[in-house]
Amino acid sequence: MGVATSAVTFGVGVVFGLALAAPPGPMNAVIAEESVLRGWLAGFTAGLGAMSADLIFFALSLAGVVAFLDGAPTLRAAMVGVGGVLMLYFALGAVRDARADFLSTEPGPSPDDADARGFTKAFVLALTNPYQILFWLTVGVGLLEPGSVDVLSYLPVVGEGLAGVLVVATGSPALLAGLFGGIVVWIVGFPATLVSVGRRVDAFAPATAAASALVLAGFGVVFCWTAAQTLLGLGG
Repeated sequence: MGVATSAVTFGVGVVFGLALAAPPGPMNAVIAEESVLRGWLAGFTAGLGAMSADLIFFALSLAGVVAFLDGAPTLRAAMVGVGGVLMLYFALGAVRDARADFLSTEPGPSPDDADARGFTKAFVLALTNPYQILFWLTVGVGLLEPGSVDVLSYLPVVGEGLAGVLVVATGSPALLAGLFGGIVVWIVGFPATLVSVGRRVDAFAPATAAASALVLAGFGVVFCWTAAQTLLGLGG
């Protein structure tokens, strides 16, 4: 593969990474909460937690372990259930954070503690996030093998209409490097944007924390329900 072709493939990978990282969901809810309440570094560190889980799934894909999960529906359902419970727990924490930002006069956690907390929250949630698990079970594994992937078709809502617009060959290290590069662009730029807006709007931080709580609670309920239905179906 020539240098020009590799550069184009890398650029497409960046677009793919952004398309995967940008849609609203539990990971971005955690990043948003950490960013507006504790600053850019806390939001970026939370993003690193989510990306670290992707790197682990990538390594497990190379080792064939992710493929094992495809044949273990009970284990997958249990992971989804654990993720749902964690999301509900973190939603309660987001509510407390929103209230504290309005009412508390006590100093918050030290920057190091806050950054570690955000990383841990996002990392644990990402490891039990069925969307990330499903991605690496299907598309992620396919990226490692020669073939093709329809990049824009994975965008929410508009993906179906954009199917076929940007199709790229898989099995290239440049594509995988670009994918993670796109994720890095997002976890750098998204917290920076939120922090910039928060400096101009006083009520932005508690409002964002409340919105994050709603997103986490909503996904938590859906994940718990999905896990329960799956486990009951497997046991029936």
